[in-house]
Amino acid sequence: MSEQQAPLPARGGLSPRKRQQIGRGAQYAVLIIMVIALVLVADWGSIRQNFLNGDVAGKGLPDLFTVALKNTVIYTICGYILGFVLGLLLALMRLSSVAPYRWIAAGYVEIFRGLPALVIFLMIINLPIAFPGFEVPGDVYGQAALGLGLVSAAYMAETFRAGLQAVPKGQMEAARSLGMPYMRAMISIIIPQAVRIVIPPLTNELVLLFKDSSLVLFLGVTASQVELAKFGNDQASTYASPTPIFVAGVTYLLITIPLGYVARRLEARQGAGR
Repeated sequence: MSEQQAPLPARGGLSPRKRQQIGRGAQYAVLIIMVIALVLVADWGSIRQNFLNGDVAGKGLPDLFTVALKNTVIYTICGYILGFVLGLLLALMRLSSVAPYRWIAAGYVEIFRGLPALVIFLMIINLPIAFPGFEVPGDVYGQAALGLGLVSAAYMAETFRAGLQAVPKGQMEAARSLGMPYMRAMISIIIPQAVRIVIPPLTNELVLLFKDSSLVLFLGVTASQVELAKFGNDQASTYASPTPIFVAGVTYLLITIPLGYVARRLEARQGAGR
């Protein structure tokens, strides 16, 4: 009868838990040292004068909110609505039994996910060259909605496709057994369930689209059409101070941080319900 072997001692005489605690403590120490070094090296007087200049920041009010933020929200919402509708249509096409529909949808998703958003905006500006006399309705607002919508639709299509595939097939089978037409079953039963499933990633897409709205400046906006990034850059040039850019960045965070929190809460709630 063999004797039970005693466990080998941990390397260096330390248990794995102790080594983990020491490693975590070292990481915290390095982080604290880096923060202290940044605090000591930074020129706080220059930072306050250039980035936190209250006088310069005040000159951008109330246009920061009544013009720049308002336009940013309008561009984002319009692009999101277009992307939502087009993305859902593309998702249905990708799941269609008709092969050409699947090919078109797959090609669209691959192309518009592969192209930088800036390139798409520049192509929209030059649309009249390819289609003489064509103008996007709504001037800059229409062009912004089109650019943002085309970009977001490619990503939303994949999100919707995952949501549609996550709905149990028995839902459709039950609806058809009750005599419900296919399209009515999709609209009344399948799509609403799929949308509920993908609400968290759709919220994240809204955050990304809000930030991408800064690309509208390449469309050549007027003073009444500026969004946050353009507004901050113009103000910085006017007053020779980066404070307006810093203020515009903070304004972005006032929107994106709460939206990100909402998305995380929705994901947590959805995960707890599974």
